[in-house]
Amino acid sequence: MKAAQPPSRRDAKTRPGFSTTAIHAGQPPDGSTGAVAPPIFATSTYAQTAPGVHKGFEYSRTQNPTRLMLDRNLAALEGGAFGLTFASGMAAMNTVLNLLSAGDHVICGNDVYGGTYRILEKVFRQYKLSATFVDTTDPRNVEKAIKPATKLVWIETPTNPLLRITDIQAVSRITRKKRVLLAVDNTFATPYLQRPLAIGADIVAQSTTKYLGGHSDVMGGALIVNDADLYKRLAFYQNAVGAVPSPFDCFLILRGTKTLAVRMRKHCENAMALAEWLARHPLVAKVLYPGLPSHPQHALARKQMCGFGGMIAFELKRGSVKNAEKFASSTRLFTLGESLGGVESLIVLPCQATHVSVPPAERKRTGLVDHLIRLSVGIEDADDLIADLAGAFSRTFASRAARS
Repeated sequence: MKAAQPPSRRDAKTRPGFSTTAIHAGQPPDGSTGAVAPPIFATSTYAQTAPGVHKGFEYSRTQNPTRLMLDRNLAALEGGAFGLTFASGMAAMNTVLNLLSAGDHVICGNDVYGGTYRILEKVFRQYKLSATFVDTTDPRNVEKAIKPATKLVWIETPTNPLLRITDIQAVSRITRKKRVLLAVDNTFATPYLQRPLAIGADIVAQSTTKYLGGHSDVMGGALIVNDADLYKRLAFYQNAVGAVPSPFDCFLILRGTKTLAVRMRKHCENAMALAEWLARHPLVAKVLYPGLPSHPQHALARKQMCGFGGMIAFELKRGSVKNAEKFASSTRLFTLGESLGGVESLIVLPCQATHVSVPPAERKRTGLVDHLIRLSVGIEDADDLIADLAGAFSRTFASRAARS
């Protein structure tokens, strides 16, 4: 079954298509030189014509022309009015949490990146910020968890690493009724496959380290919003705390967004091919991929997204940690390493890497088993990736030749 085709993302009158936006939004040719590539403004300060009189820039922690181009580019891609970029995805989330005060309450998905759990439980809890982790695939769980002190709902969809899908629109109806902010981590989907702001989110978060950068050579994060007052509050904390990206990092992410559309099409195509192959494999017990009809939220994924992404999780039929470790260490093209979303394919055991900060009991309640294997499917040739996994099966289960 093929992934759903992305819409043109074109307003009938004025809005250009996604690829055109990615290449041009926020970054016209340089006015002084005509340079097509965005200049890297490697400056910390700016000349003023008189005290307090400047050309819109005074200090690069507050604002930088290269970063401003990235801010505008990402806002346009997400269909938002305002963008803010950061040194990492976690710096972006930290800025959202800075909106809250002691005694406030956060509802968070129970299947999220381990760093999200860590910042809520190990950092902000000491400042009297409480968090409740719920299965957001059922919006009723969100509604039941809301308290008078609840100020924020934070969700991922698809989730990391179990690829669960949450109905953003259904959750947003609840949060708007209760006057609670809804933030959606859109890292796995990217704005090419999903636009949360258009279906009810107040804040979209991105780890630009992943698909937006796309080449495993830069760190970054972003927040995109439509509300001007919310933007001003977030911008205040961005400037006050100072976790901003360098101009060169912004340049690299801008370079990455130009090819986001073509890369995401290949990521989706490859992931679908591998997911279908794994689903047929006799040594695989379970495959988690929203594009498979067997996925419990497949219909919702088709409705809410316009493609199913490049992430797959699966369990071996002989599902021991030892076998999973051997499998993950036996690939040749899939690199054993953390992160995701680059052009190269990666393999990891979340419980030993990205989710090690989540206590075992919490992982068990979520359904995250220690032997789960997560794939970030790159843009290599799909046949080569399948052959690589077939070889890993053979090396892992040498006594029982794996069949493809």
